[in-house]
Amino acid sequence: MAIKITDACINCGACEPECPNTAIYEGGMPWNMSEGTTLKGDAKLMSGETVDVNKSLDAISNEFYYISPDKCTECKGFHDEPQCAAVCPVDCCLPNEDIQETEEELLLKQSKLHPKV
Repeated sequence: MAIKITDACINCGACEPECPNTAIYEGGMPWNMSEGTTLKGDAKLMSGETVDVNKSLDAISNEFYYISPDKCTECKGFHDEPQCAAVCPVDCCLPNEDIQETEEELLLKQSKLHPKV
């Protein structure tokens, strides 16, 4: 499952630079699929929508940092644990119970975001 940032977030920003997929954004900031990945062209989002990877998408939260579940792999393929949760001083980076993904699915997502050349 993807990681989410709860409303206990104090907006310290410690998590953002730790994400290997650039899936973490400051509240109110738009996001896209291409930033921090090697994606080109179109990508299919978890919602089923297909978008240009450079298209700016609406912020998921306007109040605190948020994680795009379309880009979150729980750091699979990079680290042994989610780095956002490891550095969060208030423990607000938690599993998103609404998005269930197996380790295999997370690794597949990671390989799509960062294909080996």
